[in-house]
Amino acid sequence: MAGKTVADIDVRGRRVLMRVDFNVPIEGGKITDDRRISQALPTIRNIIDRGGRLILMSHLGRPKGGPEPKYSLRPVAQRLGELLGKPVKFASDCIGLEARQLVNGLKDGEVLLLENLRFHKEEEKNDPNFAKQLAAYGDIYINDAFGTAHREHASTFGAAQALAGKPRAIGFLIQKELKFLGDAIASPRRPFVAILGGAKVSDKIKVIEALLRKCDLLLIGGAMAYTFFLAQGKSVGKSLVEPDQVELAGSLLAQAGARLRLPVDTVVADSIDSTATQVVDGGDIPADKAGFDIGPKTREAYRAEILRAKTIVWNGPMGVFEKPQFAAGTRAIAEAVAEATQKSGATSIIGGGDSAAAIEQMGLGEKVSHVSTGGGASLEFLEKGHFSTLDILD
Repeated sequence: MAGKTVADIDVRGRRVLMRVDFNVPIEGGKITDDRRISQALPTIRNIIDRGGRLILMSHLGRPKGGPEPKYSLRPVAQRLGELLGKPVKFASDCIGLEARQLVNGLKDGEVLLLENLRFHKEEEKNDPNFAKQLAAYGDIYINDAFGTAHREHASTFGAAQALAGKPRAIGFLIQKELKFLGDAIASPRRPFVAILGGAKVSDKIKVIEALLRKCDLLLIGGAMAYTFFLAQGKSVGKSLVEPDQVELAGSLLAQAGARLRLPVDTVVADSIDSTATQVVDGGDIPADKAGFDIGPKTREAYRAEILRAKTIVWNGPMGVFEKPQFAAGTRAIAEAVAEATQKSGATSIIGGGDSAAAIEQMGLGEKVSHVSTGGGASLEFLEKGHFSTLDILD
């Protein structure tokens, strides 16, 4: 894994090509949450304050392999300029004559943001020619986009490869992510409690297997619990399940024994929009109902285990927390993790994605040790312990 950071490189007067994750929500041309921009500021400021000529590249959303105005990074350039207190130049494409001219015209301490990388289908294909066009901008390559570090794309892998022989390193955001996630894997303080939620067992099979090798207790919530209930021969009603994963869920239960805990009660309703809810025993869901959250007994049981923990990793909500009637489980877990951190000194890591959104929405982001910027990336790192995109850096 990359050992060198941007702080180890002399950037003055040199063009620094940096991959960031500016995949922020934009509605009506306005950014509704700029956290991913602000999280990149320490590395950006370090480079420009030391006289580097900074070229930023990012993706935004999922355009269909061509330019789509709603996915333009132009509002991001404007917001970044506001946060930095200085203008940020913007290239209306990430490759081509205009981009090259803007790169060549950069002066020490100036910043240029390239247009959305995914306006070119070659980005996600890691096309060598596209990667070389990006690499041509830089004397130095920096990766500070943890949220895409698990993807071998042109900007994260090919361009770094093409710049072999030149300085290549990570930024401060990735450094922080690797420290927290790396320590959790390599030398967790015990008890080590992992909490996994979300909809699908299939999305998290590998990380469940990896965590079972490392953690003392694995608490399961979200819709994935219903597939485990099915594997135990219990009633799941109309709950979301993955029939093709039932056999695997059964083998995971057998492998884990008492170290894997399932909800003991469930909040059910006729539909996701229904506010007429009731609580039933876990695995005893009526045929005409579906489960949408963990119940009060589960919240208390999980809270007790979390408060005993010294290392906590949480990825995935306990229910459909976007709906107020099904938010209590996720809120209870968030509050317990924050309490364990604040009162007992536990190291708590929120693994990006929906769980990060939930803990921020509940105003508890500052009360945990670390909120990861990448959901899929944090899961893959917990599973594998490294990324090829960072392995190739100096």
